[in-house]
Amino acid sequence: MQDKTTQRLLIENCRHLATFDDEERELTDCDILVEGPAVKAIGPGLRQALGLDPTIPSIDASTCLAIPGLVNVHHHMWQVLTRVMPRVQNAELFDWLVENYKVWENVDPEAVYLGGQIAMAEMLLSGCTTTSDHHYLFPAGQPVELLDEAFRSAADLGMRFHPTRGSMTLGERDGGLPPMTLVETPDRVLEDYERVISKFHDMSDYSMTRIALAPCAPFNATEDLFRETVHVARRHGVSMHTHLAETADEDVYCLERFGCRPLDYVARLGWEGPDIWFAHCVKLNSEEIARCASSGMGVAHCPSANARLGSGIAPIPEMLEKGVRVGIGVDGSSSNDSGDLLAETRLAFLFHRAAGGASAIDARAALRMATRGGAAVLRNEKIGRIAVGGAADIVLIDQERFDLAAGASLDPLAGLVFCGLNRPVDYTIVNGRIVVEKGRLCRARESAMVRSANEVTAALVEKAKTRRGIDCSIRIDWPVNSEER
Repeated sequence: MQDKTTQRLLIENCRHLATFDDEERELTDCDILVEGPAVKAIGPGLRQALGLDPTIPSIDASTCLAIPGLVNVHHHMWQVLTRVMPRVQNAELFDWLVENYKVWENVDPEAVYLGGQIAMAEMLLSGCTTTSDHHYLFPAGQPVELLDEAFRSAADLGMRFHPTRGSMTLGERDGGLPPMTLVETPDRVLEDYERVISKFHDMSDYSMTRIALAPCAPFNATEDLFRETVHVARRHGVSMHTHLAETADEDVYCLERFGCRPLDYVARLGWEGPDIWFAHCVKLNSEEIARCASSGMGVAHCPSANARLGSGIAPIPEMLEKGVRVGIGVDGSSSNDSGDLLAETRLAFLFHRAAGGASAIDARAALRMATRGGAAVLRNEKIGRIAVGGAADIVLIDQERFDLAAGASLDPLAGLVFCGLNRPVDYTIVNGRIVVEKGRLCRARESAMVRSANEVTAALVEKAKTRRGIDCSIRIDWPVNSEER
């Protein structure tokens, strides 16, 4: 299957258009003209007003809500292969990681490619057009080019891809969390930084690929690597990313090992400024939030993963109030178990209302984090909005469906957040190309992808069983008599 690539595309008669532009305009009964990778014009009756060729490819959006493509700012895509792993369904972060490392040490290029395909398919079908990926997994014996396989997945499916070259250089032998089979040398990491920046980092206006640099976390990357990453990133003008302040265990680890809290630790290694964003930040206090705001640092909010691992709820309303750049991330698909960014946005909305009351956040603020907020975190001004000159990353959602019927029709944009979707979006357009049409991927056979991913997962867990003696199957012990039942 091929995507529907055209020089021009006319999206006609959008019932409701939420632009998320600088004026936050919401329009009705208007058209969007796409030319190449960009939005060329927005307004009513463009076919007649601009004298467009009557044969120009078009989409009838008269029953649709149009929104900007969502932007995912934190993920670990290979983890989709180990989501819902029985051994760690009830574990907290550190125990969850230690057990998963025993399976992840068997990840190879095929696993990265297929994990990327499944993860990106989920995102495209839920209206996400740009994703990051914190790829820090480079098992011993595997080629250093593992991240290249994720780029191949993105190119095949047509997704805008702004990942990070992650790394783990502090293993269990030296006080870190991962086994030595998953630890790289700092020299190898620094050398590969140069390679991936040269090969993939494209700062042109409608670039489909960019790179950031990302030591994994204070508990699995060395101080020297954090310092050297700052030097390399700023020399090349690329962003930096890491996990930070995710759990109480991380606070204890940093206090015991470094004598300070996580934010203080990375700050003394040079990690402050607008070219940095952190994942999670569940445990930041008010003073630390103010520091992030004043230095321009960004945050990837990952509510599902934080809930799934029992880490807590990040103080996002306070961050937004103080001016921190905040985007939403689905996080790794084995700490969230879903790659649905629209569902993640709804969960963020509900969590903060549960924690802070009904006035803590509204539906549009939640969607703003998933669009404009994500674009700001990734420092890409062309995405996250529908505006003339912006990237043609557009999602269309038919409003004549049960999940958005009746009362949701009174405020279609809020309906997305309050109601959620029980089936995929109808159209996803990335850089002017239709990659999801009528709820189906245009560039992949979904059933074949699923079968291949299932086979790779089965091979991974079999290798873990052979190598480590780990049984990843689920065992259900039924009561032995009627009284126990």
